[in-house]
Amino acid sequence: MTARIIDGKSLAAGVRKDVAEGVAALVAGGVAAPELAVVLIGDDPASHVYVANKVKQTEAVGMRSRRFQLDAGTTEAALLDLIEGLNRDAAVSGILVQFPLPPHIDTARVVTTIHPDKDVDGFNPLNVGRIAAGMQGALVPCTPLGVMRLIKSVHDDIAGLGALVVGASNVVGRPMARLLLQELCTVSIAHVRTTDLERRCREADILVVATGVPGLIRGHFIKRGATVIDVGITRIKSGAGADKLVGDVAFDEAIEVAGAITPVPGGVGPMTIACLLANTLSAAQMEAARSKAAEVDVTAA
Repeated sequence: MTARIIDGKSLAAGVRKDVAEGVAALVAGGVAAPELAVVLIGDDPASHVYVANKVKQTEAVGMRSRRFQLDAGTTEAALLDLIEGLNRDAAVSGILVQFPLPPHIDTARVVTTIHPDKDVDGFNPLNVGRIAAGMQGALVPCTPLGVMRLIKSVHDDIAGLGALVVGASNVVGRPMARLLLQELCTVSIAHVRTTDLERRCREADILVVATGVPGLIRGHFIKRGATVIDVGITRIKSGAGADKLVGDVAFDEAIEVAGAITPVPGGVGPMTIACLLANTLSAAQMEAARSKAAEVDVTAA
């Protein structure tokens, strides 16, 4: 048995197409194109690459982007002032602060300062609470949102299936578990310290792994026919001395057991950026709906 490869690049292209159509519909309805404000602090080369890619894809779907490049020595107060200004700016649909931040800046304070209605990363505590409560209007963290799309490309219905999320971070693991639970999966969470990890993995119909530990999940951990989503991505030296990107799942072993599996790279990564665009569009659509409702209220009064 050889697993089906879940093509994240192709699925992400479909999401971007849908976003472009949604942006065009907004503009045709007299609403300004959504705008994503991206804040980057410091000179980390990887962060610059990520931001450049996000800006490029934002503009490719017809949205506007505004980039703020700040010096690594920028104070926390200055960053928070910038975010507050973007919160008040009606032209800005979404705000993205590229992580990691310099050590002198409190990441949690930055996350809570971004207005929840413009929090396209889905990290603000109010959005976290909305997701936990199953409320409408939440902006969902991009990676779990993308993972759900990947899973649904394999399964028409996941209700009743057993799902294990390996990794309990606030960025991926915990919101991922909540989204799976909303789809009526029977959900468990494990992590690198779980003592019976192998047994738990072998029970899962859907296995989502996000630990940052290369090759943690071996082929014999996986239930035959399971859907495996590998969120992890780590750059390592290959035998030839060149860098190589690998996931948390031993891919060459897992592909012989799983029913479907995401590659690294080319699986979750493209979907994460595509879902950032989808969140920015959603934020703009919700703001347009609120503005229209307010106009109706004023007219009725």
